[in-house]
Amino acid sequence: MNKFGFLSLSMVLISVAVFFIVRGPDASLSFMIIALGSLSALGVLFAVLSRKWLTGAAGVLLNGTVLVFAYFLLLAKGIGG
Repeated sequence: MNKFGFLSLSMVLISVAVFFIVRGPDASLSFMIIALGSLSALGVLFAVLSRKWLTGAAGVLLNGTVLVFAYFLLLAKGIGG
């Protein structure tokens, strides 16, 4: 695994850590959307730059999952007002 593959997978771990640290009833939904979305976008970029098949596929899949979760948070914020 090269450094970009490691960075891609670490973006997933950082996203999960941010989610568990910021969670709760007083959590800022806007901050969560921005943080998870930007970390996920960086993770996908690092996965593409890694040029390794296994780490690239795992990075895109895991960071894509985080990005879909951030999209659902954005959708919930839009519905909730």
